[in-house]
Amino acid sequence: MASRSVFGAPCWVSLTTRDLSAAEKFYTAVLGWDWRSGKLGDQYRFASVGGVPVAGVSAVEAMGQKAFAWTPFFAVSDADETVARGQERGGTTAVGPISFPPGRAALLADRDGAVFGVWEGELVADWEEWRRAAPVFVELHTRDAFDAAIFYAEVLGWASEAEGSCEVHYENEKVVLRSGADTVAHIHSGAVDSARDPAIRPRWQIHFAVADVEACVQAARAHGGSLVKEAGDVGEAVLSDSDGARFVVNSRSAQ
Repeated sequence: MASRSVFGAPCWVSLTTRDLSAAEKFYTAVLGWDWRSGKLGDQYRFASVGGVPVAGVSAVEAMGQKAFAWTPFFAVSDADETVARGQERGGTTAVGPISFPPGRAALLADRDGAVFGVWEGELVADWEEWRRAAPVFVELHTRDAFDAAIFYAEVLGWASEAEGSCEVHYENEKVVLRSGADTVAHIHSGAVDSARDPAIRPRWQIHFAVADVEACVQAARAHGGSLVKEAGDVGEAVLSDSDGARFVVNSRSAQ
């Protein structure tokens, strides 16, 4: 269980992929992860750093998705209530809630189509250990940051009186989500709904902190991935794995 109450914060990240074996090799090379199976069977693999589970990878059929993508999961107290609130506020439900012992999960999309997950139950890893083992935050680029923040606040209980609820701030022209002292999410305005390029449609993007961004770029290219975008002045690169799933690596000093 988490060492302190975590409510509404990202608590897990999961990848859907076509080839589990290829994904393991790619992310081992790029991010240095180790792998194991768990209670969810052979179609779901757990990545770990120093023995701490940090991410999951599933075959596409295992989560009912067709797209290859990274998805953040947010901790909630009741998955059924969360799904109902999402639907009441114009969101949609793709999967669930379904049982994944020791908890229950669901995949949803917000009003603009950005996909996210919710998790009810015991966390896969201690939340603070998870964040130390593979520092991560999530970022939403969407049509209207304020509208999105209201949707997620109502659905996930941000800025509520619940113990451990996340705080919401507006800083440097973006919405900033904090759980305690940790910055765990950003929401930016500006994604274009009608754009053909999925990279600029509303979507959640996963950022991993790494020691050497350039080494990650080279490893990705050597293992079937590609560099989508690089911003050298801030130590950041957007990468794509061999299935086209995008993620971001940031230098640890840039966090």
